[in-house]
Amino acid sequence: MTTNAGPAPSTSAPSSPPPDAARRSRGRVVLDAIDERLGISALEYPVPGHANNLAWSLGGITAASLGILIVTGILLVQFYSPVPEAANASVRHIVTDVWGGRFVRGVHFWAAQAMYVTALLHLGRVFVTGSYKRPREGNYLVGVAMLGLVTLAIFTGTVLKWDQEGFEALGHNIEIGNLLGGVGSWFSPQFADQVPILVRLYAAHTVIVPGLIIVLAVLHGLLVKKHKISPHPALPTDASGTQAPTEEPTAPFTHHLRRIAAFGVALFGIIGILAVLLPPGVGAPSVEGIEITRPPWMFWWVFTLENWVGLAGILWGELAFFAILVALPFIDRSPQRLWRKRPVVIIGGVLLVAIVAVLTILMAVTPAKQHLGM
Repeated sequence: MTTNAGPAPSTSAPSSPPPDAARRSRGRVVLDAIDERLGISALEYPVPGHANNLAWSLGGITAASLGILIVTGILLVQFYSPVPEAANASVRHIVTDVWGGRFVRGVHFWAAQAMYVTALLHLGRVFVTGSYKRPREGNYLVGVAMLGLVTLAIFTGTVLKWDQEGFEALGHNIEIGNLLGGVGSWFSPQFADQVPILVRLYAAHTVIVPGLIIVLAVLHGLLVKKHKISPHPALPTDASGTQAPTEEPTAPFTHHLRRIAAFGVALFGIIGILAVLLPPGVGAPSVEGIEITRPPWMFWWVFTLENWVGLAGILWGELAFFAILVALPFIDRSPQRLWRKRPVVIIGGVLLVAIVAVLTILMAVTPAKQHLGM
């Protein structure tokens, strides 16, 4: 008698996952382990769609410029000598004898220009869109402080060349420190008479100022995460009036970072072309007792004031400019963000830009004058 025992059990081994899936699985495990310890997934917070265009990415592009400056700066300090007797010669050595030195120095120079310009454009976008208003006043002030540090970085970098332009810039540094009295004692050669002031400015340019910028940039990013991207002034807001509406499409901040990275690559390409076609020159060693150069273009407007009222014009011009920037969120306290509904503030901003532009043009067409008691 036979019985139907049913189909015989399969003796084949269970199928294994495809190799690609296994690799992805192992990669996922590694990424999850890293994220568990570093919290990288916290960067995936939602960002409104309007923040992904070029105008709203200018802060990130400024950060990309900073990254380029840090990398090229690390390369340049390997060959730069910050003592007065060798500083200018070491810059010439970088340009003429170090392989790729001319290109690296050119990239560093143009990245500094890009960082200053994009920081100003970012500030302009924040002003026009009213992004400095409640609850983002503190983050706006952090941004103003970073702009001041960027300006200081460009100034100290100018001195480090130790050519005629750099020597005259140092002369202004010392004279303005004297105008400040005890507050400006750090700018005096007598503050640390055993260390050349060029060495101290080198430390400021390579360590102190970049370190402060990085600290403030991290704080800036944390505050953006806390308060979120400001709403577009031409679009509706949520009930509070301070955030983008929930209906606006969003994407993870990591996607925004990818856009910033793409903009950064494009920026590096442009800077690289400029470094090849328009490399910065190396001025002749300084000659004491003369004043024949113009400062870098971003300082032209205050040097026009110097031509009118003397060295105090530089000090009071810069102080007035940054005082206006700092006062802005405390003066314009209305909830309106659309520029057409803020005519008084917008007109004031346009006038400030026009004044700086006119003073800059005047410096461009005015011969250098003697101001320093060298």
